Amino acid sequence: MGTAERREAPEESVAGRSRMRWGRQAPDRDIPAPARALESADDEQWQSYRPLWVEEPARRHPMPDPVRTAAVRALLVIAVTLIQAMVAFLCTLAGSWLAFPMVISSVASTVVATWAVVDVWVTRQVWSQRYGVVSEPSSTARALRRERRARRRQERAALREEERIRRRGGAGQLSHS
Repeated sequence: MGTAERREAPEESVAGRSRMRWGRQAPDRDIPAPARALESADDEQWQSYRPLWVEEPARRHPMPDPVRTAAVRALLVIAVTLIQAMVAFLCTLAGSWLAFPMVISSVASTVVATWAVVDVWVTRQVWSQRYGVVSEPSSTARALRRERRARRRQERAALREEERIRRRGGAGQLSHS
């Protein structure tokens, strides 16, 4: 709906314009039932069939399974490390006896978290090296190979021709008489 049409009908509400634009009004799930009862039967029927979301099956996983497993493991280790660091900081502020052991465990946990992140990277590299590379030569490579094959064929044909002439014993002979 353009600006000119809006100017011609100023009494029309925003909801009315959006209903015209999108076909129907989106259901308001937070409106109590008596207020919704005032809506038309057609709108009520449409609302009861309209799903909240539509699930679409993924064509493929965004990450291979081993990489996803390593990433989840790394995320859990990082989360625990952050919690330990926060507890160590709060224990230090409070002057608790637990501050020193928590700082030591946070340092150790940081080393483990770094290892977990490196593990994700290495797992991803290994997976793509083993399974991820699809060898599809480009059209340029195909054309070059085709030319090389044609050149080899011509060379072999020339060698066969020379060999045939040598077998006849006619190197330099113009006729057989």
